[in-house]
Amino acid sequence: MMKKQTAGRDNLGEFAPKFAELNDDVLFGEVWSRKKEMPARDRSLITCAALMAQGAFPQLKAHMGMAKTNGVTKEEMVELITHLAFYCGWPKAWSAFDLAKEVYGE
Repeated sequence: MMKKQTAGRDNLGEFAPKFAELNDDVLFGEVWSRKKEMPARDRSLITCAALMAQGAFPQLKAHMGMAKTNGVTKEEMVELITHLAFYCGWPKAWSAFDLAKEVYGE
């Protein structure tokens, strides 16, 4: 079972309470919990790919950590980044590799 997400409330609870609620309860509560429809590991791979494509690197780093927890190996993350380098851009791949090295170790 996935750990209850509180990042929304922790970071934006007082400033943007509805956004925090949607983040924690809907996105991470209802959507990510649909394991029968798609395992968390697959959701992590898809999410990391989407974040890399957007260049959303702070969020990518956090989701790489979740991906690791959800069973995505270092080798799989390296392959994901290598594959996406050709579709999303070489500089984004370099940035993503820096994050992956932090999350997965050298």
